[in-house]
Amino acid sequence: MTVSTSTPVLKKDSTALAPASRSVNVAELVGNTLARLGIGHVFGVVGSGNFVVTNALRRAGVPYTAARHEGGAATMADAYGRMSGKVGVVTTHQGCGLTNAVTGIGEAAKSRTPMIVLTADTAASAVRSNFTIDQDALARSVGAVAERVHSPQSAVADTLRAYRTAVNERRTVVLSLPTDIQSAEAPAGTGHVDPLEPRQRIRPSRAAGSKLAELIQAAKKPVFVAGRGGRDAGPDIAALAETAGALLATSAVAHGLFNGDAFNLGISGGFSSPFTADTVRDADLLVGWGCALNMWTMRHGSLIGPGTKVVQVDLDDSALGANRHIDLGVLGDCGETAVAVLHELRSAGHQAVGLRTNQMADRIAVHARWNSVATEDLSTAGTIDPRVLSRELDRILPHNRIVSVDSGNFMGYPSAYLSVPDEYGFCFTQAFQSIGLGLSTAIGAAVAQPLRVPVLGTGDGGFLMAISELETLVRERIPMVVIVYNDSAYGAEVHHFDADDEDLEVVRFPTTDIASIAAGYGAATVTVRSVADLAPVEEWVAGPRNMPLVIDARIASDGGAWWLAEAFKGH
Repeated sequence: MTVSTSTPVLKKDSTALAPASRSVNVAELVGNTLARLGIGHVFGVVGSGNFVVTNALRRAGVPYTAARHEGGAATMADAYGRMSGKVGVVTTHQGCGLTNAVTGIGEAAKSRTPMIVLTADTAASAVRSNFTIDQDALARSVGAVAERVHSPQSAVADTLRAYRTAVNERRTVVLSLPTDIQSAEAPAGTGHVDPLEPRQRIRPSRAAGSKLAELIQAAKKPVFVAGRGGRDAGPDIAALAETAGALLATSAVAHGLFNGDAFNLGISGGFSSPFTADTVRDADLLVGWGCALNMWTMRHGSLIGPGTKVVQVDLDDSALGANRHIDLGVLGDCGETAVAVLHELRSAGHQAVGLRTNQMADRIAVHARWNSVATEDLSTAGTIDPRVLSRELDRILPHNRIVSVDSGNFMGYPSAYLSVPDEYGFCFTQAFQSIGLGLSTAIGAAVAQPLRVPVLGTGDGGFLMAISELETLVRERIPMVVIVYNDSAYGAEVHHFDADDEDLEVVRFPTTDIASIAAGYGAATVTVRSVADLAPVEEWVAGPRNMPLVIDARIASDGGAWWLAEAFKGH
């Protein structure tokens, strides 16, 4: 992969900008400041408004990927941040450049991705400019934090405030740079940047920790479900589960967190295997670790038994009990909470077996993944069952992979059937439920984890919606496997609405030769209608993998994916 992933390092003994041989303007000062703060990568589409600041970032050593559309660039930055643990940046032109990025910004904001949208803005005096919009209101409307550079004198402080908000509050921040302020000369002596202290981990109150310990001690069948907020606390949560006798599961966004643990049930929610769903539902104590326990993860509450005690651990007080009744809300960092409760249990001499028996481990090994669940083969003479396809690709593709998933009727297949090595092997940009984010998600994830084979699962609708970024994928020579589950339709709507009552022609399309289109962009391609057609995939895996591979998979109708009915309950 030819994309550079080098990251500037902020040395504690060198926190000020080196004296420049020439004066710098505010745009350059902002770029230099962000570079010294340690942002990881910049994605964008450059216009006149963000030309100088983008080049300042590049000169300061921050890698840059040019996207073909601002919406794609925003989602690349979002995915990069999720999969790297660093702050991603998307840079846009003022006005229309920002509006083009709004769906990607909304996805990042709803997912609480620490990300900076570095966007130009019109000068305050340019009230009749074609580019003039209320950018701050636009940012707030999709859940992002609106910040701006107010003056040359405050430029460093304004930039630092945006960065701190992104990192410490886990927010997507839109930092507007008015063009008249950008071009102003930066005052001498304003380039100093103090290193940021690591984000403080909030400990739970002693009373809350003790109450959780009591509930664990009383439980016979506890299950822990970790979400996005628990991704950095996996070992601590797993250690507590071992002492508590608890089984482990994750939401979709934390998929892979407990891989290797014999008592890992996998994903809880719509993508659960029947065994996993039944086991979660049978728990007498359910603890959500940084997990919203929303309609997706709990199947609209159907995975919570009538007598189950429910606990939620989260850094945000507003998240506690936001989606359903809970018996205990613990305000605190997941790792700190797990450590504190484990200490209390050990001090009390508590060591439970609970559900952690050899018999349970054997059942989990056999039944927890959809790959081991027998299903009828729906393949026809001209189409392949998407479950058969996904099982075969899981076998063929290298295990050291990073899987990204677009939205649509197909999405359960790559999510449930393609295994991943850990929590940095699965990128799931679904908080906004927008189709068309998959290709950009996979590019950003690939940049974040360049040593893994990037794999994208997408539908024909989402892929064609975002196809301009296929040029980015080819240009950057990213060796990605793109699996297009092609049913020539917006499949979710086809299977949700009754053909006897509704005209489904509005969501059906003629068959598109996606392989030929992708070949025109310069990708390797294969059209798959049967297992035998997958031989070229094995050849691509064997090497040299010097270009992306697009698989145009003509899939058989599944009559509506198993998770679809649950999904549409929320509409």
